[in-house]
Formats: sequence, C-alpha cells, structure tokens
Amino acid sequence: MKKRFFWSTLFIFIVQLFFAQIKDPVKFTYAINAIDDTTYEAVLSAKLEKGWHIYSQDLPEDSGIPTEMLLSSKEGITLVGKVVEVGKKHSEFSEAFGAQIVYYSNSVLFKQKFKLKKPEAKATVTAEITYQTCDDKVCLAPVTLEFQKTVEGKKVETSVTTDEEVIPTKEVKTDSAIAAVPMVNETPAEAHVTAPQGLKFSTIDIQNPLTDCGEKKTEESGLWMYLFLGFIGGLVALLTPCVFPMIPLTVSFFTKGSRDKAKGRSQALLYGFFILVIFILLSVPFHLIDGIAGNIFNEISTSVTLNIAFFLIFLFFAGSFFGYYDITLPSAIANKSSKAEEAGGVIGIFFMALTLVIVSFSCTGPILGTLLGSAVTGSTDVPMLLTFALAGFGLSWAIVFGLLALFPQALQSLPKSGGWMNTVKVFLGFVELALALKFLSKADLVTKTFLLKRELFIALWILITIGLVLYLFGVIRFPHDDKKAKISTTRKVIGFLGIGFIVYLVQGLIPSDKPKLQLLSGILPPANVSYFHKEGDDFMGIKMEHDFFKALEISKEQNKPVLIDFTGYGCENCRKMEEFVWSEPDILPILQQDVVLASLYVDDKEKLPENEQTSIDMGGGQMKKIKTIGDKWSMFQQLNFNNNSQPHYVLLMPDGRLINHPVSGYMPKEDFKKFLECGIAYYKKNR
Repeated sequence: MKKRFFWSTLFIFIVQLFFAQIKDPVKFTYAINAIDDTTYEAVLSAKLEKGWHIYSQDLPEDSGIPTEMLLSSKEGITLVGKVVEVGKKHSEFSEAFGAQIVYYSNSVLFKQKFKLKKPEAKATVTAEITYQTCDDKVCLAPVTLEFQKTVEGKKVETSVTTDEEVIPTKEVKTDSAIAAVPMVNETPAEAHVTAPQGLKFSTIDIQNPLTDCGEKKTEESGLWMYLFLGFIGGLVALLTPCVFPMIPLTVSFFTKGSRDKAKGRSQALLYGFFILVIFILLSVPFHLIDGIAGNIFNEISTSVTLNIAFFLIFLFFAGSFFGYYDITLPSAIANKSSKAEEAGGVIGIFFMALTLVIVSFSCTGPILGTLLGSAVTGSTDVPMLLTFALAGFGLSWAIVFGLLALFPQALQSLPKSGGWMNTVKVFLGFVELALALKFLSKADLVTKTFLLKRELFIALWILITIGLVLYLFGVIRFPHDDKKAKISTTRKVIGFLGIGFIVYLVQGLIPSDKPKLQLLSGILPPANVSYFHKEGDDFMGIKMEHDFFKALEISKEQNKPVLIDFTGYGCENCRKMEEFVWSEPDILPILQQDVVLASLYVDDKEKLPENEQTSIDMGGGQMKKIKTIGDKWSMFQQLNFNNNSQPHYVLLMPDGRLINHPVSGYMPKEDFKKFLECGIAYYKKNR
C-alpha cells in the first residue's frame, strides 16, 4: 500500500510541474534604502497568498529549497554582513524530510546591506532571488527572479526601516529605455516590455504590409482534431478493466433502481452530462493562467527537465499497463467523493460521476496524461487544445452511458468482462512505451546533443512493435495474463497489422533524398538528424541561416527577399512543413533559389555571448533575462510580429519592410505556395 501511495503521489507531483511553471503565489517588491552617506540596504519584500509559505535561507541539508538572495552590480558594490530575514518565523518537524524546517507565510522581508565601491557614482544594483513556495499539498518548482534599481550615490534620499515593514523611499528613476512594447497576450496596463537594442524594427508594420495577401491561417482544425483524439481516447479507456465492468452496473442502478423508469433514465443522462463537465473542468486551470507570458507554454514544452520527466512518466505508465503495479489516487480522495453521494438528488449524481472519474484513474490516468503531454508540448494554444481534448474524452463516456440508459436492452449485447480487457491494457502499455521516446527525442533536440538519431528512433520503435506482435500471438505474457488463454482472431488480426507497421517503419532506415514515413512526421526526429546527414550540410539543398541579421545582409547582397522561419527543435508542425511541404517539387526550388531563408529556433538553449545577454523590463522593477539564442529570437518574434507560435513564416524586403501577411502553423502545400508566390511576385516587381 505504501509503495502504491508513493507512486501515486509522485505522479501527481510531476503533473503539478505544469502549474509550477505558470502559477506563482508570491509577489516581490524591490526597494533600496539609504542607511547613511555610504551604506545602503536592498530590501526584497515578499507577499504570499493565503495557505502558501516560503522557506527560510537556513534549512538543513536535503530538506527543501532554501531561499537565496544575491546582490550584484556592474559598477561594483561591497556587501556588508549577511542577508537578514524579517518576518514571523514558523518552525516544525517535517516527516517527509526528517528534519526541522523553517518557513514564512503571509509576508517576509529579505535585507542585504551594501556599499558602493565608487560612492559618488551612479550604480544599478541587481537583486536575484531563488525560492520555492509550498502549501499543505504541493510544492511548486523553484523560481529565480531578478530585480534592478539605480542609486545615485550620495543623492539617494534616506529613509527609515523597521523590522516590521519597509517605508518606501522616493523612487529613483532608472536608465532611459527604448520605446515600450506590450507583450503578446497582455494589455499595456498589465505589463510593458522594453525592447532590447536592435530587436525592434521600426520598418515592420504588422498591420500594414506592402501587399494584401497571405492572410493568417487559423488553427480551428487543430482544435477539432484534439476533440476527435480525446473522443477516441475516451472510447479506449472504456474498454479497460477499471471502467468497462462499471458500465452495466452503473446504468442498471439508474434504470432498475427506481420505480419511475423515465426518472431513472433522465438521472442516467444527467450522470453522463456530469462526467463530461468534470473532464472539461480539468482544463479550467490552464485558462486561468493563460496569458501570463506570451511564450510560457513554449518554454514549458521545450524544457529539457519536463520532457525527460514525461519520458520517465510514460515509462511508468507502461509498467502499470503491463501489470507490474497499479497507479491509484490516495484512497481518501475517493472516500470523500463517495460519501458525498449520500447527499442525493442532483448533487449526489454529480458526486457519483466524480467518484467514477477518480476510481478509474488507474486506467484513465495514463491516457489523459498522453493527451495532456501532447497538447502542452505541441502547440501554443494549449488551454483550448486541452479543453477540446478533455471534452472529447468526457463526451465519449457521456454518450455511452446516455445511450445505454435510453436503451438498457443494449446492455445484454455488451461483451462480458474478461481477459480481453487486460489485452487492451497491455496494448496501451506498448503504445506508452513508444510515445515515451518522443519526449526523450525532444530533450535531445533542444539540448542539441543529437544522440537519438532518426534511424535509432525508428529501430527502437521496430523493437517495441516486435514485442507487441509477440505478445498478441502469445509468445510473451505479462503478470495478469491468463496462461491458458486462447489467442482470439482479433488479436491475430492486430498482430498481422503490427507486422505491416514494422514493414512500413523499415523503409525509414533506408537513405533517401526525400523524407519518408509521412504518417509519423513530427514524432520522429527531423530528417537532418540522421546518421546519413553530416552537420553543416544543406537541408534538401536549401541553404539555411540561423541568424536573422546575417540573413538580412545576404539578402541585400543577393537581391532576394528574406523568408523568416520561426521554428523550434520541439515543434512537430515545423517538422511536418519541412519534410512534406518544403520537399514538394513546386515548393523546393522556390526555397532553394528565390529567397534567403532565416530559420530562427525559439527554443535554442545555447547561451548568448556575455555582451549580448540582456534583460527586458517587465514593469514594477522586475526583469526578464535574455540569456539564450532561443530567448532572443522568441522575443524578436513577439516584439515585431505580435505572435509566439511556430511555425510562423514572414517575408521581408532587404530593407526590413513587411511584404505580405505572415502565415502560421501547418498548412496545405497550396496555401504555402500562394503565400510565397504572392510575396516574391511583389518583390520582383518593386525591388
């Protein structure tokens, strides 16, 4: 039981990583107070939401993340003493860590005294704080924030501070900034971004391109696709041992448990409706936090840590489906929900639906996790994708329960519970095993280690499929399989389909000038991450530049327009466009000859040179760092094109003017061709 609880808790914690990246219940303000003519005090004041706490800087080793405040200045400062914490301190013994921990709730001040090395000179003082917040259920991932204030030497006004609060001094003006530009998905009243030098182009007018063609493509089709995928996932989940045996039991309860048959059926329909509502409600938190930062979900989807975590989670899911252990939520949750059913009426039916969702978690959790991982790591419109996916999942259950309630005689035609349900679970285990490699591949691409080549990925999928085929034909078995079970015709048919899939995969191991395996595009590593492709080689004869400014210079020399391709190592739709639209015979020559292609990777984690690293003023003294190449191009895209999706294509004149409307997302060849031909035709006519 303890082992089962441990794994369940671990799963919940990892899912909370999503919220750790996007929810922050602590708000900091930064002030610098003058103590005397030469000594100053930097104060970070933290205000915490009710129920949350932040750790002290003094924690025993291996017992949480201590808060750390660092003070620095390019102009030079000398620290006086250590960081002082001011607030109501709490101390308690933690069974989880086996140690006495110290933390603060509601509010706390972190103070650090310092002196300027040049007392007469102006200095910009940077405070960096790393901390972790927790409540009584979960801890959010550690966060690092940076704040800046400028002091004017002896000109700074003196203020008095007490141990209870900080009395604000007259705010000192910071260095003059370049014109502020609102962040994507934020209003000017909420936050302003100061454009780093050289990233904001006054020549680019996104509202008024030189010619009116290439209207931006919407992603509605993607939403309906996720609704469909969620619906299929829900139907598959219904066939698992956790859910299927409950279908006739639950429907019979409504249709036979009441003398009023019509009332029983209406209650069953309401039961199905509540199931749909509960699954949709699971996506609500993502809507509430959407818009905090224009590229937050891209940062999450390209996080190496998160993708490796997903890889491990999916391996864990696979082991559960294979029958080596069960994934269950803590029994207390199910017990509370079950007790609430006694309320009766509409409320009781709602909690009956909630209980079904909870107790079936062992089988539905991995399937929902697959949808969650695919949506978060596959698009920037994450909240809506999740809503549609979860709505599809719940809709399939609502339809099944609703139809069986209206036509209870159909219960007799349902197959009886048996070993076939375990076969479904094991089949899903092999699917989870294969999908785990997708996240490992994304981490490999983002870090640019390129160890998991395309051919190795395909070979591993072939081995997994061979294992599935051997299982379906009864050659290998798992813990919950009946040793004397007969191999059904259905298993044999699926087994032969698996052999066909292996044959399909094998062709991907054969070198080819044109990418193959179109059905798996976006899942497999890119065609140029291959044992047959040398680093530095052109992609299908297309010369790519990965620096916009260099591409702009080349466009002037060659008298060609610039095609900006905002892309990412973790972008599935980007791979589909490159491999199956760019490679078309009427598209490829255009990319090879008529444009200068600037492929800008917004998730490139390589550090920028020190002199190119900068920060963006987010307002309120809070700064966002631009440390990596991906940070630079992501901000370049947001500032100039008010967009943060990939792929995103833009055509520019060599002087930086926007030719036509940019286009986004995966699109048919005809749409992309129309966008290219329209812009290039205008350029040739007006160059």
